[in-house]
Amino acid sequence: MAIMHPNFRAAAIQAAPVFLDLDGTVDKAISLIEEAARHGASLIAFPETFIPGYPWHIWLDSPAWGMQFVQRYFDNSLAYGSPAAERLAKAAKDNKMMVVMGHSERDGGSLYMGQWIIGADGETIAFRRKLKPTHVERTVYGEGDGRDLSVFDTPLGRVGALCCWEHLQPLSKYAMYAQNEQVHIASWPSFSIYRGAAHALGPEVNTAASQIYAVEGGCFVIAPTATVSKEMVEILCTDETKKVLLREGGGFARIYAPDGQLLHEPLPENTEGIVYADIDLGMIALAKTAADPAGHYSRPDVTRLVLDKTPGDRVIAGRRAQKEVERQGEDAPVVSASRAEVLAQKRAQHDEAA
Repeated sequence: MAIMHPNFRAAAIQAAPVFLDLDGTVDKAISLIEEAARHGASLIAFPETFIPGYPWHIWLDSPAWGMQFVQRYFDNSLAYGSPAAERLAKAAKDNKMMVVMGHSERDGGSLYMGQWIIGADGETIAFRRKLKPTHVERTVYGEGDGRDLSVFDTPLGRVGALCCWEHLQPLSKYAMYAQNEQVHIASWPSFSIYRGAAHALGPEVNTAASQIYAVEGGCFVIAPTATVSKEMVEILCTDETKKVLLREGGGFARIYAPDGQLLHEPLPENTEGIVYADIDLGMIALAKTAADPAGHYSRPDVTRLVLDKTPGDRVIAGRRAQKEVERQGEDAPVVSASRAEVLAQKRAQHDEAA
């Protein structure tokens, strides 16, 4: 029997959050989900830390100056199982759409750079965290663990996600390719910081990173990016130097095919909106005929990757559980005292699926 390849419309967001406003940004996200549904989309992807916005203050001045934003940023980050999270899950279900939300995840007293994959039935497919926050991001966020390099079977194909400069980590990328990823969500903030002074942070390099991921992995790449709004500049840029360092705009949402071609007309970088592309997973076989990085185009006798998905939970309950972890590694039943119940349950499902 011949394989039937999913065909669907994907949507990538190019928009600013309602900065430092959890409920306001959730309202905006739901509005964008509804708009994408009206245009026939079955999958919608949001930028990195869209909720409650990327913490640009960490790039603009000293840690002491940035302290004025810390509590507000923490309080407006998203906690799984909260009413705000339930609203997003309901929006996914009501619009019959897979939603990949980029957000600042609040868990206990810490924050993480989260991506939440919600199925069209409103149920969680996966929680993940950015494995290694970049540069000054490490003053705000904790790290993920090996479980966060996972790809998941869904009705739209095998779906995975990474954030921002995780796309410059060769081994992390290869871990995803090797799991037969078909649809990849590459979530980015706006490309607005230090324009003209730090080329590596700009659109040329980072859109290229998304494009080369598509070619290397032989997969579709949905790459949403945020924009910086006028309101954000007014909040963050309190002197002329800061206005030079952070500019409005910076939106470069893209959707790439497995051969690297751009599948839509881009929006102007200062314009909010949604870009769409029609996805045919049958194209992947054509791309991988030439180069399958973890298949016929690999040399495992020369180079191999060790991927350790052992949970990174800080507390293991009981000596018996600890012995199980040591004996069985990633397959051990783990009880974490540091997670909310909803997250612990979903993480367990995540591990079994992976």
